[in-house]
Amino acid sequence: MSFKIIIYLFSFVFIFNTYSETYKKNYHQNGQLKSEGWVINGKKHNYWKFYHQNGKLAEQGHYKNNIKSAYWTYFSETGIVYQEGKYSDGKKEHWWTFYNDKGQVNHKCQLSEGIKDGYCLKYSNEKLTSAEKYKNGKKIDEWFSFSSFKSENKLSDLK
Repeated sequence: MSFKIIIYLFSFVFIFNTYSETYKKNYHQNGQLKSEGWVINGKKHNYWKFYHQNGKLAEQGHYKNNIKSAYWTYFSETGIVYQEGKYSDGKKEHWWTFYNDKGQVNHKCQLSEGIKDGYCLKYSNEKLTSAEKYKNGKKIDEWFSFSSFKSENKLSDLK
């Protein structure tokens, strides 16, 4: 065997042994599935699902190096979505949608590093009722009509 081939084989074995990807499942004490997802080198990575003790889905989303990233959805014990949105470096970012116990939109908020920073749109019976503006978690303004909101803000700020 030539020296080059030995080096290639050694490199392949070394890379293969240092990159370990497995699909892992964890269980609640009652035997129900608790979580399942991909682990790379001991860290949660890619798509994961978590379950309530009653077996219903509790949350689902992606990890990158053990940190929540990308889009996540959270479910109540009865299976109704109660919030969803994106993570960046483990913190809630951009627009998040929050639902009431009937699965209807309750409010949508712009978040930065997990706190309100931008607009929050409030709903009742799936109809927009008001808008609020936040800066670093503190409410700085509120509107109860679309015309007053539009006269004081740019709709492009809602993107």
